[in-house]
Amino acid sequence: MEPTDTSNPDYYHRVVDCQWACPAHTDVPEYIRLIAQGRFTEAYMVNRESNVFPGILGRVCDRPCEPACRRGRIEDQKPVAICRLKRVAADHRDEVADLLPKAPHVKNGRRIACVGAGCASLTVANDLMPLGYEVTIFEQFGEPGGLMRTNIPSFRLPHSVLNEEIAMITGMGVDLKLNTPVKSMRGLLTTGGFDAVFVGSGAPKGKELSLPGRAEAGANIHIGISWLESVAFGHIEKIGKRVLIIGVGNTAMDCCRTSLRLGADSVKVMARKPREFFKASAWELEDAEEESVAIIINRSPKSFVLENGRLTGMLFDKMEYQMDATGRITVERVAGEEFLPADDVILAIGQENAFPWVERDMGIEFDKWDVPVVDKATFESTRPGVFFGGDAAFGPKNIIWAVEHGHQAAISIHRHCHGESASERMPPGVNLQSRKMGMHEWSYSNDYTPVERRLMPHVSLKERFKNLNIEVELGFTAEQVEQEVQRCLNCDVQTVFSAKLCIECDACIDICPVDCLTITHNGEESDLRQRLTAPAKNLTQALYVSAGLPQTGRVMVKDEDLCVHCGLCAERCPTAAWDMQKSQLRWPHAGDQQPVTTQQAKIA
Repeated sequence: MEPTDTSNPDYYHRVVDCQWACPAHTDVPEYIRLIAQGRFTEAYMVNRESNVFPGILGRVCDRPCEPACRRGRIEDQKPVAICRLKRVAADHRDEVADLLPKAPHVKNGRRIACVGAGCASLTVANDLMPLGYEVTIFEQFGEPGGLMRTNIPSFRLPHSVLNEEIAMITGMGVDLKLNTPVKSMRGLLTTGGFDAVFVGSGAPKGKELSLPGRAEAGANIHIGISWLESVAFGHIEKIGKRVLIIGVGNTAMDCCRTSLRLGADSVKVMARKPREFFKASAWELEDAEEESVAIIINRSPKSFVLENGRLTGMLFDKMEYQMDATGRITVERVAGEEFLPADDVILAIGQENAFPWVERDMGIEFDKWDVPVVDKATFESTRPGVFFGGDAAFGPKNIIWAVEHGHQAAISIHRHCHGESASERMPPGVNLQSRKMGMHEWSYSNDYTPVERRLMPHVSLKERFKNLNIEVELGFTAEQVEQEVQRCLNCDVQTVFSAKLCIECDACIDICPVDCLTITHNGEESDLRQRLTAPAKNLTQALYVSAGLPQTGRVMVKDEDLCVHCGLCAERCPTAAWDMQKSQLRWPHAGDQQPVTTQQAKIA
């Protein structure tokens, strides 16, 4: 194998599995260390640099970082409670008003329109306002927040948290036009006077289920996202005693738990396939089942059943499946049918984009699914100056994806407004800084702790249904979080190796507690992985391979998948060939770009 190119920012970035998995590249180990030191405000600001909404995402993020956490691969332990630690920083921080970005008094003369006041548009405003842009956000509802307000129930995300973090952005002077839906892209482009338009309107159309009886029972059949929206704004305050939820994604989980709080006695979630095919997050399913929601698998909706013109329930086909060794369904068959009574049915089978207000002769191309054609790197549509992000760009994902879309779209808008290519962007980079304080002392805690993941305390089942707005998760106190922060393996404190200093004494190999180091002759990767002290089985994580060692020409090989970043190799090495260095990813945002304006080019 060729020596590992550690100058490529992706190498050390990939070693920090949680940060690599996070769409916004949040510096997870850094903010966890700050929490461990009781520096909650600093931890909050580290979060805010990338994810913009730490208090919100600390409650409702889909947590792509946690399945990636290396802790989950050690002793079969659960990952660090990364998401809930984000909330700890938000709950215990001091006032941050003086630390937030500010908009300059003198503007740069460029005006940006954002359609929809959701997480993507708010992120665009967050990044562009400090650069002197005037940002106008058009929102169809009377309050900003998009799906964060309309689709996430207040028992999961209190409005006080939502309002505070949105105000941190709009308070910079955003022109927020509420109750102002955009009805024509042509009008916005031709009469608005904007230099660029960002569409962050989400995927506002819930999918239908066209079955016999649908039209006749319409009064008691609800589209999930629209129903949640009506609950959020107080238009719906009750539901029938027996409720069926069709679908098993996160929206379905919000619908079933909300139904319980509006008076339902029996709530069943109906899934067409087995549990391993569910789209809902594992913790969402656990929370629903804790509240006695029944999740029924292998039931395919067949028809709505009415009696005297009123919905009485649904008829389902009972499904059976055969799967191959990879878990893929190879055979499905109907093994009977079943009737389940219901007073109301909520359809939560997916969401779709809806752009009736975008005229099709404006140079904005749409694909065969009637979704805008958007560049996945720049987020620009086929019409220059019109950008899409969040669910509006690529369909429903989650908040943290929409935030990163907003960051990247803001870069493109910034460059577009300076007459430069949106595709020519600053590359990411990595800085390394030694954490050595003495021979055997490091400026980070490198002790391995075997404690298990701490459970989040919840409001009792008796209390949580008394009010729709009672937040179920209580959060961690500062004292409760002390052990959880110690579970982080500090994967961003990298083991940095200097081949020219190595004398091949094997001291590092002898002391390594997880057998992640090997000195051996080089070879093809497939062969090399089998010849290590412990065979490297995780092919998704690269091996570190050094240059030839000066004594024998052999190479130092490190399995990054096993390393617990304890620093014992660096403590034991007699020649300082190993060092522990903090890697800091520099992921550029709009404010880091240095566009060359036409005037500047003339001066140069």
